[in-house]
Amino acid sequence: MAEKIILKAENLSVNFKVRKRVLKAIRNVSLELRESETLAIVGESGSGKSVLTKTFTGMLESNGYIPEGRIEYNGKILSDLKKDKEWDGIRGKEIATIFQDPMTSLNPIKTIGSQISEVIVKHHGASKKEAKQIAIDLMSRTGIPNADKRYNEYPFQYSGGMRQRIVIAIALACRPKILICDEPTTALDVTIQAQILDLIKELQEEFQFTTIFITHDLGVVAAIADRVAVMYAGQIIETGTVEDIFYNPKHPYTWSLLSSLPQLGERGGDLFSIPGTPPSLYHDVIGDAFAPRNPYAMEIDFKEEPPMFKVSDSHYAKTWLMDPRAPHAEKPELIQNLHERFLELSKHEITQSFYEGGDLASGK
Repeated sequence: MAEKIILKAENLSVNFKVRKRVLKAIRNVSLELRESETLAIVGESGSGKSVLTKTFTGMLESNGYIPEGRIEYNGKILSDLKKDKEWDGIRGKEIATIFQDPMTSLNPIKTIGSQISEVIVKHHGASKKEAKQIAIDLMSRTGIPNADKRYNEYPFQYSGGMRQRIVIAIALACRPKILICDEPTTALDVTIQAQILDLIKELQEEFQFTTIFITHDLGVVAAIADRVAVMYAGQIIETGTVEDIFYNPKHPYTWSLLSSLPQLGERGGDLFSIPGTPPSLYHDVIGDAFAPRNPYAMEIDFKEEPPMFKVSDSHYAKTWLMDPRAPHAEKPELIQNLHERFLELSKHEITQSFYEGGDLASGK
């Protein structure tokens, strides 16, 4: 994996003004993205995953702003850009986004081909004839059969999976350096989801872009990610390689997410669910935000925010359990020996789609 850092967020915060109140959606987040890697950002709905990545393309809603911190990309300070015109050379061309619902990205009254072609003309200065040929080629590469004939069709004539492939083609038409995938497979069935994940991996290998994959599905993480950032209540609370997070997790919230994997449930038994709800980010959070839901919480968790402790060169966790003075706490029995459990499950083909990425199942 290449070690060059292509994008860096430092002590980043994002606020929203909502009816004379301030919502602190992102709270002092630092993150590094390395060239050609796939970074998965995981967490419950509302944890700040999408808000964080919107700052990388200047797509915050009009009531959102960055009160402190900075984002640097290839020597440019993105957090200083305010107007859409300032983002023209970055958004789409350098950093592109694929959203969850392709119909929010596609114009229903314009042909599929014209929507891809206009991106190519805008960002690469190609003629209309050249743009059409490039668009048809991209459609073919993203798995659209008879692309030359389907170029003139409209979004309603495509299935959900095919529309998502078109959105990927539009994003890649700009030849971005970073591709942000914001839960692009959530609305698709399992078979199509696996196809889209495979497609993104194949295209990443071909075009050598860096991927940020936003998801709440740890099965997707296992299939596609190199590194993982776990988010909770507007903060990154654990980061590591995919092996670090699955086999040596340190934060109780990560333990809970892993315990919630449906693949670990027993037939006829209850699935694990995390008790309680995340804190309101309209108010200042005292201590560890996860403390009220954490069965391992200590007194200090309710009083002081923990620092980010170093587990290894690749692995960091923001929990007081990592403090040398803390009592030893074992991760839940359900997620102990997780590697062996996954191997056993894969033998019975219970989690076939879970392993299509390969590395975790094979132990490589």
